[in-house]
Amino acid sequence: MSIRVLVADDQEIVRTGLAMILGAQPGIDVVGEAADGREAVDLARRLRPDVCLFDIRMPVLDGIEATRRLAGPTVDDPLAVVVITTFDLDEYVYAALRAGARGFLLKNAGADMLTRAVHAAAAGDALIAPSITARLLAAFAENSPSTPPAQPIDPLTGREEQILVAVARGRTNNEIAGEFHITLSTVKSHIAGLMTKLGARNRVEIAMWAYETNRVRSR
Repeated sequence: MSIRVLVADDQEIVRTGLAMILGAQPGIDVVGEAADGREAVDLARRLRPDVCLFDIRMPVLDGIEATRRLAGPTVDDPLAVVVITTFDLDEYVYAALRAGARGFLLKNAGADMLTRAVHAAAAGDALIAPSITARLLAAFAENSPSTPPAQPIDPLTGREEQILVAVARGRTNNEIAGEFHITLSTVKSHIAGLMTKLGARNRVEIAMWAYETNRVRSR
């Protein structure tokens, strides 16, 4: 089945370009376009797309609030949201992480990266571009609350610590499996265990916890 995508960006030329690129890819179907955050939320709730691709800066309702309403901690059935950012200009990306965004995409990314981002988000694989996401998380982890994050009741095992660092550095499941010589199903099992222990809903939140607890530092 095709991955159903909703695209939201207030710049028509960007929105149209994203929709055209995605629509031309096999296995991806753009089911809706929105010019502002409120329209994006309304369309997302009605259409229930597999992936929402949101600009972080939109009128009426910005991408952060739109993400929170569709993927925030209080949402019972959250949608997968990927935030489009310029990185160097958007100081609100950390807030978007907290709002429930699964991943990020730079606006200058090419068609291949855009397609990979959508497939990754649909599969629940939040970290889409290691070099981008690791830098992004490291930079905005510096703006995290001064109160240290809660430690898990059950301590992480040595292997879980290794997987945690790998996830925070943007490694994919396949890369982690190859690095530690374990099966893909074992990697997925470890990640599921990390989510349970850390109270994380996705890989981005696992990575954030790693940065906030200084398991991984910016390079």
